[in-house]
Amino acid sequence: MSEQRRGFWAGLAAYTLWGVFPLYFPLLDPASATEVLAHRIVWSLLTVVGLIALRRRWSSLRAVVVDRRRRLLLVAAGVIITANWGTFIWAVTNDHVVETSLGYFINPLVLICFGVVLLGERLRPGQWIGLAVAAAAVVGLSVDYGRPPWIALVLALSFGTYGLLKKRAAVGAVEGLTVETAVVAPLALGYVGWLQATGVGTLASAGLGHLALLAGTGLVTALPLLLFGAAAPRVTLTTLGLLQYMAPVMQFAIGVLVLDEAMGAGRWVGFGLVWLALLIITAESLVHGRRVARAARRDPLADAAQSVC
Repeated sequence: MSEQRRGFWAGLAAYTLWGVFPLYFPLLDPASATEVLAHRIVWSLLTVVGLIALRRRWSSLRAVVVDRRRRLLLVAAGVIITANWGTFIWAVTNDHVVETSLGYFINPLVLICFGVVLLGERLRPGQWIGLAVAAAAVVGLSVDYGRPPWIALVLALSFGTYGLLKKRAAVGAVEGLTVETAVVAPLALGYVGWLQATGVGTLASAGLGHLALLAGTGLVTALPLLLFGAAAPRVTLTTLGLLQYMAPVMQFAIGVLVLDEAMGAGRWVGFGLVWLALLIITAESLVHGRRVARAARRDPLADAAQSVC
């Protein structure tokens, strides 16, 4: 099997696992969303530390920790991803799976906005059109929900910010997650201990199966990250960009077809506008990429000039 094909299958597996996340966390009932979040942090840290030890990556972890800039970026990333995890867990355990899928559908649009606002990037006409359609979708969904789709917005903004911080930190997935979870693990472990001491926690009172599922939150967090890490260097950015839509598509299907969440006409229109925006931006990016590639073949300096513009 070629390296590119291995990368594709690893990426497919990663996004499939992220797509079925909404089916896992409700299994942790009767634990509350906050208890599940605390366990996810603690067990994720234990899992990635085990992987560091197994792969003998202590030197690479040490290099990250002693680098003040990277350490600060990962501390911020740890706080942000905790907010993202907490929002997601609460949403999928309170019948808002469809809205979580919306958050990850609009995440690429949030990243484009970050590029404009934070990095000074200039949008092409097709991107402006896509963002305008997406803005109309958010307004329409706000009217239909009777409130802004805050779950989707929090997930998209937090994950977009997390991605930006991780990009600037430029560290391995396992090393990064180790530092991020270590930042918030003391609070999470203290919360789990307090729950158990007050008799509210479910760690020891809901059976061995429940304990195994709580411990499994570490594995289901780390495994797709490892698969994604294996895929990223082996496949093109275009392939990764298309694969990323798998997770929200699967989450949307689970919400509508498995969990029977309500989807009135207004919500279908809103989601339809989001999908149209993504279609416009994806098509525009593919066309632009081919245009740049053709120009580069004609003139080797064209690609360098395009990157400056």
